[in-house]
Amino acid sequence: MDKPPKVTYCTKCVYPSSSAVPLAFDENGMCSGCRVHAQTKDINWEQRKEMLKKIVAPYKNKSSYDCIIPVGGGKDSYYQVHYAIEELGLKPLLVTYHGNNYMDVGERNLEKMRHVFDTDHIIFRPSEVALKKVNKKAFYMMGDMNWHNHCGIYTYPVQIAVKMNIPLIIWGEHGYIDLGGMFSMNDFIEMTRKFRDEHMCRGFDWDDMVDDPAKLGSDSALRGGKMGIKEQDVLWAKYPSDKELEDVGVRGIYLGNFIPWDPYVATKLIIEKYGWEQFDGEFERTYRKMSNLDDIYENGAHDYLKYIKFGYGRASDHASKDIRRGHMTREKGIEMVRKYDHVKSSDIKIWLKYVDMTEEEFDRVADTFRDPRVWWIEGGQWWKDNIWGEASSYGKVHLSEKEQEKYFKK
Repeated sequence: MDKPPKVTYCTKCVYPSSSAVPLAFDENGMCSGCRVHAQTKDINWEQRKEMLKKIVAPYKNKSSYDCIIPVGGGKDSYYQVHYAIEELGLKPLLVTYHGNNYMDVGERNLEKMRHVFDTDHIIFRPSEVALKKVNKKAFYMMGDMNWHNHCGIYTYPVQIAVKMNIPLIIWGEHGYIDLGGMFSMNDFIEMTRKFRDEHMCRGFDWDDMVDDPAKLGSDSALRGGKMGIKEQDVLWAKYPSDKELEDVGVRGIYLGNFIPWDPYVATKLIIEKYGWEQFDGEFERTYRKMSNLDDIYENGAHDYLKYIKFGYGRASDHASKDIRRGHMTREKGIEMVRKYDHVKSSDIKIWLKYVDMTEEEFDRVADTFRDPRVWWIEGGQWWKDNIWGEASSYGKVHLSEKEQEKYFKK
């Protein structure tokens, strides 16, 4: 195989040019995520706090609840609720899409929310039988078994907003601004259906999960085939119509546009004030202990698939954020990437049992999603360039010669 163009890395953080979140690089090799984060140092945050207060004021006491806050029970969720109540004086309704695979510590944190906050809390738990099917089908279709989580989080709370006539939804940070600098901090971007469809749902929607022979195509066995998923199984994934949104006046704002967002500051506060728990063990694919506790696969198998596809993982995400905020040097970040990003986590075996799949099939399907900008085949092994300046091999090739020709054009 011809070696692909060399992956480049940001000169400030550790993000690669192959990032799943779109990046642009300036003439000094700095990525757009770092450039946009630099804007936060020049923002008058007191002024923005006053802007936020003016935005939420008209929504107070206008409905059964002042706002909806989508929560998963993590550090961001707690901080969002804390800020809405303590700083903005709002009475929120908490809404959770429960993806069925919480870590024990994440489940405890989620349950504790109704005890430590004076709020009502709706938790929606989809059928486990149906979720196993969606897990498996999404893995075949896009190499992401957690698609249902991304879709559910960005859909179910909006359904509740429409059904209960609660116009204001308060989200935390805008992930694509924080990671990749998709928008300027001066754009004051709000939550939209377009962002949900194109980015959080990867361009797929509920009807792509429902069995439809016309959509299966000639490679249906490779892409999931028939799973027995009916429309009734994925009602939680149906986004409200434009008319429904307009009739209620649904509006989703991001706190990260108005307050300085630092996960370490937030974590310290919620531990001290609410008894929130971080993970007391060691993750196999990242060094952080306070992030992504609402799903056992988020820091593991799901993130390993991102590494397979794009050549980097959660340790790169966390290190890049921490470098930008001054919690870590780039040299230390590179050390974390080298230690964690390539690890094939043991929770994959849990997921394989969950969906009744062999590891051989998992590896074969995962290989079809490898980005040819990142990976090449040499001597029966997968190879990629690394941030520390040398290429390394990472595991054997599982594709047949025919599949190699299809997915990696010679």
